[in-house]
Amino acid sequence: MVGKSQKLSEKELSIIEKAALVNAAKHGGKADAGAVIGRVLAELPKLRSDPARATGEVRAALKRLNAMSQSEQERLLSEKYPESAAPQEREGRVGLPALPNALKGKTAFRLPPEPSGFMTVGHAMAFTINYLYKVEYDGKLWLRFEDTNPRKVAPEYYESFRRGIGWLSIICDFEKNVSDDMDLIYEHGRKLLEMGNAYACSCDEAKVKRLRFEGTACEHRENSVEVNLRIWGELLSKKHEQGSYVIRFKGDMKSPNYSLRDTNLFRIINYPHPLTGEKYNLWPTYDLANAVEDEVCGITHVLRSSEFRNELQQLIRDALKFRRLEVIQFSRFNFRGTPVAKRLLRPLVEKKLVTGWDDPRMPTVDGLRRRGILPEAIREFTLQVGYTKTEHEYDWSILLSINRKLLDPVSKRIFFVPDPVDLMVEGAPKRTVNLAFHPQKNLGSRSISTEGRFYLPAADLKAIKNGSVFRLMDLYNVELTSVDPNPSARYAGDELIQGSKKVQWVTHSNKEVHVLVPGPLFLEGDVFNEQSLSEVRGYSEVAVADTKIGDIVQFPRFGFCRLDESGKFILSG
Repeated sequence: MVGKSQKLSEKELSIIEKAALVNAAKHGGKADAGAVIGRVLAELPKLRSDPARATGEVRAALKRLNAMSQSEQERLLSEKYPESAAPQEREGRVGLPALPNALKGKTAFRLPPEPSGFMTVGHAMAFTINYLYKVEYDGKLWLRFEDTNPRKVAPEYYESFRRGIGWLSIICDFEKNVSDDMDLIYEHGRKLLEMGNAYACSCDEAKVKRLRFEGTACEHRENSVEVNLRIWGELLSKKHEQGSYVIRFKGDMKSPNYSLRDTNLFRIINYPHPLTGEKYNLWPTYDLANAVEDEVCGITHVLRSSEFRNELQQLIRDALKFRRLEVIQFSRFNFRGTPVAKRLLRPLVEKKLVTGWDDPRMPTVDGLRRRGILPEAIREFTLQVGYTKTEHEYDWSILLSINRKLLDPVSKRIFFVPDPVDLMVEGAPKRTVNLAFHPQKNLGSRSISTEGRFYLPAADLKAIKNGSVFRLMDLYNVELTSVDPNPSARYAGDELIQGSKKVQWVTHSNKEVHVLVPGPLFLEGDVFNEQSLSEVRGYSEVAVADTKIGDIVQFPRFGFCRLDESGKFILSG
């Protein structure tokens, strides 16, 4: 027991402070005492014998930290515990580069997802970059749903992003939907018409496409301001059918960049919006909505993937006399065998080739969480690879390696035998062994009684020659005396033999376990991989029955596995 007069060490106090700050970051700046106490007791076993002392120390830390502003908490977490927050450039590793024209306390960033699908690992990495800069520069961060195409958006997609951002411990200062600002965007659309920077066009789609290709303007480009404003009023009054008119921006019809050749700003979409219903049917395009919203939100720095068109948005900003922004574009975060593009992922869900957006093979945040990828692994991976304008395809093995490193000190080891083969050991002594769940950390232990009958992995047994001596892991040595058709062995002593093969085992008192093993979704050329999900059956020791849904354990020599809601484990890597 820790005496009440005995002071905790600086290291122990730091553990309490770190746990409180991490929890506060997950809960909008107000840490939850119960969760923090649980974390502290897990990391400081000596306090378990004096829970009242632990509670007192945690509450004292919370009183001090909860009195801070959220920005002060984030800054303290970043400076004192960079491995859990926004790591700065550290010796031996390059972090994110400095932002141009960024002043502390005077920056604003945005996460602008289109809620037309579930949040992916690409979103997670881009959002993480924005959040880390937000923390570093003590700025503000907007979560802004770009929901101006009612045919694509759905309520579950909004929730996917909220859920994913919370799971990543990204704290946003503001949240809004662009669809809530339609009247404001209409005001700016009218301004463009009044200034002669936009016009109403009734050309059919094929004609527009042909003229843009030729670099020729259509006859509507010379409409008078009065004609354009009359049609604008009719559009707002819903007097025209879908496809009859669009509002186009006056760009440069000779520009080598086709997106600048009088692109659309507004179009009619007769489809109910999940948030605004049928109130509107004239919807702005992404580029116009972004230009207006960045100005309204006071965004200073835009960090986004390079498929978005900055040149057009800048022309719109200039026409409306908006501020200039710092725009940093980087290549999309693509992963080998698992594209993140919704146009490729959505058909997999619709055709039921996967079980849903949260299928563990999917590169969605829900899929990664279900698989057992930690949010800290995504943050660490993002910092390692950084961002670049050069197209690059990342390998899952790097992320999985980081994830294993983070799981290793906190996951119980439990024996698991895939593809089990029955083995009798002649002359085996009866033993009861007490095995720790972790070789270094205090994660508890379990007792296993043996009587000489075991299950071993078929692959391990097949690799052992008849007459060879190997060791049943953490138990004793055996000599293989027969291979086919019924393997058998004899007891060969307890003394460790240098270089002998170690084999995992379970007794006949066990639990049947099924493990789902995710693989690449696609083969070469966007061909769906029919073998992308396999299942391994085996036996595990009875201690596996105490595993709760969501827990991640390590099956030695097999991998880290998370117990899924389905009752099956999923291989994390």
